[in-house]
Amino acid sequence: MKFLLFCEGATEKKALPSFLKRCLDSHLSQPVGITPVKFEGWRDLYGGVKKKSHLRLQEKDVIAVISLLDLYGPTFYPEHLKASDKKHDWAKKHIEDIVGHERFKQFFAVHEVEAWLLSKPDLFPNEIRSGLPGKIAKPETVNFDEPPAKLLDRLYQDRLKRSYKKVVHGKELFDKLSPDTVRSKCPRFAMMLDEMLVLAKAAGL
Repeated sequence: MKFLLFCEGATEKKALPSFLKRCLDSHLSQPVGITPVKFEGWRDLYGGVKKKSHLRLQEKDVIAVISLLDLYGPTFYPEHLKASDKKHDWAKKHIEDIVGHERFKQFFAVHEVEAWLLSKPDLFPNEIRSGLPGKIAKPETVNFDEPPAKLLDRLYQDRLKRSYKKVVHGKELFDKLSPDTVRSKCPRFAMMLDEMLVLAKAAGL
């Protein structure tokens, strides 16, 4: 049995399946599969999520479709929604309503999946770690003004004189990251994991 992970780019496709599998397997009686389905950015996912979800959910071994987007980036939010919590809650319901299937769940990384990496500053070289702002004690509050990937790229450029490469560095860092650390510091991530566990256990895992 497996989850299908709809994701918007190469970083999520390469780094997240093994990371999420580690998160889930430690709480299940049997291993679960995570199969990524990559879209070409958030617009491609947003435009194709209903059709592809209903098609793929016909497969017998699929527990559910888990769609994951960064909260930072999409432009479909109503203009009056400014706070990240309000954007998150509106957009989750909005996309789940579009798909209209009980085994489809929409989640958002607040504000990007790199926020999960910031939950463990020791992952980064000393030069990067010493430049991280105090607000990373709550990684999901690293905000729309300078979201996590931009923050990391600025620090890598300023202090190491090289770019932060999302796909290469992201995979290396996620492989070293403890799911329990992220869960303790990122409430929206914990919510996603809890919902996935409910679905997996209901499927007999």
